[in-house]
Amino acid sequence: MMNKLLFTLFALIIINSSLQAEELKAEKLKKQDWSFEGITGTFDRASIQRGFKVYREVCAVCHSMNLLYYRDLIDIGFSPDQIKVIASEYTVIDGPNDEGEMFERPARPSDRFVDPYRNDVEARLSNNGAYPPDLSLITKSRKGGADYLYNLLTGYAETEEGSDIGEGMYYNLYMPGNQIAMPQPLYDESVEYDDGTPNNLNQLSYDLTNFLVWAAEPELEERKRIGIIAILFFVVFGVFSFFLKLRLWKKVS
Repeated sequence: MMNKLLFTLFALIIINSSLQAEELKAEKLKKQDWSFEGITGTFDRASIQRGFKVYREVCAVCHSMNLLYYRDLIDIGFSPDQIKVIASEYTVIDGPNDEGEMFERPARPSDRFVDPYRNDVEARLSNNGAYPPDLSLITKSRKGGADYLYNLLTGYAETEEGSDIGEGMYYNLYMPGNQIAMPQPLYDESVEYDDGTPNNLNQLSYDLTNFLVWAAEPELEERKRIGIIAILFFVVFGVFSFFLKLRLWKKVS
């Protein structure tokens, strides 16, 4: 019994050491300057709108965002009419109709973002067996958040000499183990911006990351605003209580 326990402990140590070694292969994340950081940080809505354009034209081919509704886009500056046009570019399965049959119709603002695949099996078959993750909470589910995602998008490189890259995998400086199943999604000028913003790889990645951060936490600004109000309330209340205490206990001393 003791031998089995020792063997299990030894195996766990070896596995943990291997995982740590794989993580060490990844480059240290380069910190970016994000407008939403800090207690008073706010979203850069122009950047988020550009990032949504990048998502629509590049990422939406493979990745879903099942927690977002088209109507949510009003929070980043799109008008109701613009949202109707955006939603109408996609079709959804609805029904049943009066004849009991399902039918296709243009998406509405009240619909969730349309999934690029009908099911998980189709998604895997279209991506060499790798399932493209939903991006709704991607910046929350990865250590490093926005910085990790930005570095990952800009971290594709030529395979280093001596690196053992598996079949169907791609070399990325910031991926643990330096291997990733997703081919490089963005390049310089992959998406043309309507506002004339430079569309190099770094800018495209920055804007896309901004959009995905907003998608994961659209209430961020409201949460910070309430937090600041709460802090100010307790500061004022604390000062008032302090002077009240001095007044009440002044004659006691």
